[in-house]
Amino acid sequence: MLIRFVSGLLAFVAAFACLRAQPAADPRLDIVVQRAAADTVERFRTRGLQPEQLAITLVDLRDPAAPRRGSVRGDVLIYPASVIKLFYLAATHRWMEDGRIADTAEVRRAMRDMIVDSSNDATHYLIDLLTGTTSGPELPDPEIKVWFEKRNAVTSYFASLGYTGVLAHKKPWGDGPYGREWQAIRLFEPKRNMLTTDDTARLFTEIVAGKCVSVARSAEMMALLSRDPAAKSADPDDQAKFTGPALPPGSRLWSKAGWTSQTRHDAACIELPGGARFILVVFTTGHAGEREIIRTAARSVIAGMTDAAKK
Repeated sequence: MLIRFVSGLLAFVAAFACLRAQPAADPRLDIVVQRAAADTVERFRTRGLQPEQLAITLVDLRDPAAPRRGSVRGDVLIYPASVIKLFYLAATHRWMEDGRIADTAEVRRAMRDMIVDSSNDATHYLIDLLTGTTSGPELPDPEIKVWFEKRNAVTSYFASLGYTGVLAHKKPWGDGPYGREWQAIRLFEPKRNMLTTDDTARLFTEIVAGKCVSVARSAEMMALLSRDPAAKSADPDDQAKFTGPALPPGSRLWSKAGWTSQTRHDAACIELPGGARFILVVFTTGHAGEREIIRTAARSVIAGMTDAAKK
């Protein structure tokens, strides 16, 4: 099954030879996203949803040589919750490709658990490997400064690629940070991980296109991101359920979700039965318990993309 999936993906990504660093803006897609944002805000207005609590980026992949982008508040930095793990996944593959991290069974296990199960513990292990830092007791001032500089390795890597909306230097926590992790938060800016939906969509586009590290490594990332939108699960926060329930039967889904008590996000690659293929990233704040916000935005985008595919 995996071999067939990877073979199919490699055939698809071969067409993306001319992918831009950032998909070009397209006013037609802006209209689709603006409509989705307006529809969603209107539906949830009585529950207090405000336009500034929603950010959406859409990338149309129908033309492999020239993916196009539309967004609403796509350049706004937002706390990403576990969507940041998509960037840690890409960085881990880059470090392995360069020989900076050994490609071991333990690293592979951690990547799988970080993306498939959204494990924070697995993410902590990979961040330690990526940055050469560890959690622990507080450090003297000179040492904590060096520690924080090293912890910014992933942020610096994406900045070197032209990403402007990626701050990836914190571990995701359950109860909260302690020791040197909390010490660094007190002493240094920025305080938190942050992402924009535009840069999240760019990375996902590069993974789909086989342009993230290498074709083979991109295919491995896609295999971990694969979801079954029709799967039955008792977990209301199963990652396939963030966008999945909005998809028509026969759709395919790859995604990385993130949620906290204040945020609910999803970054998804969607293939519709009618042929439309696109990246959709939706970040929401202040309404983490409203599971239908992301789905409402997705349904509106799907309607827009379906209409566009008929033209």
